[in-house]
Amino acid sequence: MEGLKQYIRSIPDFPKKGILFRDITTLLKNPAKFKQVIDVFYDKYKDKKIEAIVAAEARGFILGGALAYKLDCAFVPVRKKGKLPAGTIEATYELEYGTDTICMHKDAIKPKERVLILDDLLATGGTAKAMCDLVGKTGGDIVGIAFMIELCDLKGRDKIKEYDIFTLITY
Repeated sequence: MEGLKQYIRSIPDFPKKGILFRDITTLLKNPAKFKQVIDVFYDKYKDKKIEAIVAAEARGFILGGALAYKLDCAFVPVRKKGKLPAGTIEATYELEYGTDTICMHKDAIKPKERVLILDDLLATGGTAKAMCDLVGKTGGDIVGIAFMIELCDLKGRDKIKEYDIFTLITY
């Protein structure tokens, strides 16, 4: 999967100085490579009886929606505060460049429902940990957490080490 790196654009100083942003839009515009990514995730999780995929906006939605379709399971969007229309639960977390709060509908996951958390990137682990906290508040069972990219130097894995973590590409 490391061969996919050539399809990911690196943009220095975005969204602020000192951050090297890994842009997946260059991979997404290649149908064969996007399909390859979804197929690898599918092969990894097809026998895990996943009932819902939880993914954060915005790039997580792209991967999560496609994989939920292929796994024939529910898709649960996690959004920034104030963006979901019904009753929500929330979790605040730190990014590598600030803090944020994410929300999920409180009725999105049933107790004991088998959940895969999916996102495009694992950096400091704040978003992933916050999504785990949200699923935990609903009583859902986290089967695994998957990422297209992991930035290993930021040690985000340490915040979610109690879960089964799967990553396609590492930097």
